[in-house]
Amino acid sequence: MTDLTLKDYAEKITHSRVYDVARESPLELATMLSQRLNNRVYLKREDLQPVFSFKLRGAYNKISGLSDEERRKGIIAASAGNHAQGVALAAQKLGINAVIVMPKTTPDIKVEAVRSRGAEVILHGNSYDDAYAFAQQLTKERKLTFIHPYDDPDVIAGQGTIAVEILKQQREPIDAIFVPVGGGGLIAGIAAYVKHVNPEIKIIAVEADESPCLAEAMKRGERVILDEVGIFADGVAVRQIGKEPFRIAQHYVDEVIVVTTDEICAAIKDIFDETRTVAEPAGALAVAGIKKYVGQTGISNQHLIAIVSGANINFDRLRVVAERAELGERREAILCATIPEKPGSFRDFCDTIGSRGITEFNYRYSDATEAHVFVGVKLAGGDEEKKELIKKLKSRSYSVVDLTDNEMAKIHIRYMVGGRTKMARDERLFRFNFPERPGALLRFLNHIGGRWNISLFHYRNHGDAYGRVLVGIQVPGKDAAEFQTFLAGVGYNYYEETENPAYWLFLR
Repeated sequence: MTDLTLKDYAEKITHSRVYDVARESPLELATMLSQRLNNRVYLKREDLQPVFSFKLRGAYNKISGLSDEERRKGIIAASAGNHAQGVALAAQKLGINAVIVMPKTTPDIKVEAVRSRGAEVILHGNSYDDAYAFAQQLTKERKLTFIHPYDDPDVIAGQGTIAVEILKQQREPIDAIFVPVGGGGLIAGIAAYVKHVNPEIKIIAVEADESPCLAEAMKRGERVILDEVGIFADGVAVRQIGKEPFRIAQHYVDEVIVVTTDEICAAIKDIFDETRTVAEPAGALAVAGIKKYVGQTGISNQHLIAIVSGANINFDRLRVVAERAELGERREAILCATIPEKPGSFRDFCDTIGSRGITEFNYRYSDATEAHVFVGVKLAGGDEEKKELIKKLKSRSYSVVDLTDNEMAKIHIRYMVGGRTKMARDERLFRFNFPERPGALLRFLNHIGGRWNISLFHYRNHGDAYGRVLVGIQVPGKDAAEFQTFLAGVGYNYYEETENPAYWLFLR
């Protein structure tokens, strides 16, 4: 941790060497978002950098300042993708040998982009932490210089040049700048410069709810290590905020907003509608944060800036984004309703829904008296309309369960409705996540082996770095202790869903 002041950082940022490789990215008015939110919303387009991310700024600033001896020996970095590309580009520009350690779960598009810049790529482990630990080992063995992705004053200063550009480009007063947060290098640089020049401008951090390392640190007044992080927004999937970024953030970040996967997907769609480009999940965090902030505070006629931090997204992940965007915008509701099993009951049910569009309708015969239907309904009025619809359905004596925010229902159940059986005695239901790479599913099945009968199994490749499996396993009571030992040693994150209402309605 350093004792650099805001003035020190402002000087470092002003003298940062970034424009040998970076461009001054445009600041664009998001016309449609501005109209919808009744505020002036601007997008700082860091997705338009040569590596489609802001990360080359900090990487180049750090590497360009190395001594001749350090350059001769070479450099090393650990990264899930965007920092790796920045380091590789900087090393290529300066003629330095670079080694990049990346998790095996890194999207192929990022791995190939790094290799194309001439860096040596080593795939190791299933997470950034695994890659980081191995990179530290190689740093000592090969006597290389480690280029940290965020916890370094020179890297922070390089990222801070974005703030210089924003204050130069935006002629009208700025009310708030929304910044995506992973390890914290970007927000540290922006906060340090902005608060030095104009402390009245709010700096608002935005994190994914699967990796809220800054939010948790702010709550406790100290850095914490998250037990686990989700990696849908892989560019910010960090378990602990950096030391130096946190030192700056705890004094100069005004607020932290946490957003869901659905809200991120909706923001990706918003950016696409405005620019016809596709941001990566981490790159859309700031837009998701603005929407949530405006909804929570009711502010209007303010000037709000979102950092669109990157666009390195695997093409096959777009289907997940498309599926979840309408839910994130609250334009779709996922409901389960119990209706009488008799002629005309579907017609009566749809009549109650009214003229709203049906996005999904799943049903299978259950018994002679009632049926459970899984239905997706288009909404124009968001959550308020959904509440009114549910109230109307209940007034007609339909039993309704709202599954719109039920993760298992959205990932698995919607594709499995009708999978009931009376044969699966002693069944327990689990979700498992495992690294998505060749042979991973087979290894997962081999680990379960033949000790207990698998009574239900659903797997769908979502284009993520982790595969998701829903498994029903028949576990007699006498095996409970042995089964718990098996779970403890399985080696994958798991969540028991035996009591999930979606399971009891459609599968049990």
